Amino acid sequence: MQLRIFTEPQQGATYDDLLAVAKATEELGFDAFFRSDHYLTMGGDGLPGPTDAWTTLAGLARETSRIRLGTLVSSATFRLPGVLAIQVAQVDQMSGGRVELGLGSGWFEAEHTAYGIPFPAKRFGLLEEQLEIITGLWRTPVGEAFSFTGEHYQLTDAPALPKPVQSSVPVIIGGQGPKRTPALAARFASEFNLGFAEFDEIAPKLDRVRAACTEAGRDPDSLTYSAAHVLCVGATEAEFTRRAAAIGREPAELREHGIAGTVAEATDRLAGLRGSGVERVYLQVMDLHDLDHLDLVAREIAPHVG
Repeated sequence: MQLRIFTEPQQGATYDDLLAVAKATEELGFDAFFRSDHYLTMGGDGLPGPTDAWTTLAGLARETSRIRLGTLVSSATFRLPGVLAIQVAQVDQMSGGRVELGLGSGWFEAEHTAYGIPFPAKRFGLLEEQLEIITGLWRTPVGEAFSFTGEHYQLTDAPALPKPVQSSVPVIIGGQGPKRTPALAARFASEFNLGFAEFDEIAPKLDRVRAACTEAGRDPDSLTYSAAHVLCVGATEAEFTRRAAAIGREPAELREHGIAGTVAEATDRLAGLRGSGVERVYLQVMDLHDLDHLDLVAREIAPHVG
């Protein structure tokens, strides 16, 4: 099982904060550093303010050498698909081919209102067309042009440049919808992610995605299945309780919904996820200054779940 570090910078983080976590992620042997793509805090003052996801990843691409880098997830409402295809391809070049694109329809209306970003009532069509355009631009052979005519976007004779280093940038699609999201993942994704699902619901939700792949004529095993959960672990009960208080969460609630508790509890929880069909876990780290937390997981948990 791969363990990835997942951050929420809109809650309050500088680029230097994120760089420190990314470097620790790399040095401690985790597989990847991912960040959310939001422009407004969901609680607290959010100081010193938001950082742009792809600007951040461009910087980290030059300051790391091994870890994968990506978003969980970028919102289709934030960027035009042609622009996003260029941005991701460029960051992939800057990283030497280590980028992954998580893309979703967007859900947080308040951040759109705050920064003057349009927030249409129906967004699934935007997401579907963006996936068609972005993957189409990347697949177009050098020297050929790409055109697209859809309800939301029209491209005419795009040179489809630049190209990513990777022949196929991994695309991550997530969500808990029963039909449309699994079908979209079967068409476009290399990875399907379940974010913060109830643990007893994970296996049946992944089965729906597998069924969607089969229906689309795709081998279900060609898709990677992942989950994201909050991380809060202590070497002792007192340390766990202290870390829970630092992120404003109740210990009992964290144990119910997260990778949380003692080292043994967290290890057992990850083993349970693997039994549900999860191959990769994004560990949501809320206290970005507690690098000892990552060290504990790397030393005491990762060796037992790899």
